[in-house]
Formats: sequence, C-alpha cells, structure tokens
Amino acid sequence: MATKTYLGVTDVARMLGVTTSAIAQAELPPADVIIGRTRGWKQETIEEWIPTRPGKGVGGGRPRKSSEA
Repeated sequence: MATKTYLGVTDVARMLGVTTSAIAQAELPPADVIIGRTRGWKQETIEEWIPTRPGKGVGGGRPRKSSEA
C-alpha cells in the first residue's frame, strides 16, 4: 500500500513564505485529512488554493495620510 503524504500548517507556511502564526489566522481550504486536532492538505489542494487566497493589504488596512492636508 502506498503512503499518502499531507502538508501540515508548517509546510503550508513554508510554501507561502509566511509564519505559522500568519497561516493560523488565514482562511485555509478545508483539510483533506484530520488526525486528532491536526489538519493536513494534499499539495494539489494548496496549489489550487494559492491563486484564490487573499493577498497583502486585503481589507484596506489603515487609510493613508492625505498629501492634501
């Protein structure tokens, strides 16, 4: 029987170049597997999700100071 490999939160963070705490706050796709309280994703699941995930600055953040003050 072939062993299936899943990505954990740390693996997903590494793929995206962000911290694990940033991933913990992200809205990730549904996990492909859950073992206990640990979520796991197939690499294909994450690769398909990456183009649809919110990027930096989504939500607007703080308004910039107007240069016309």
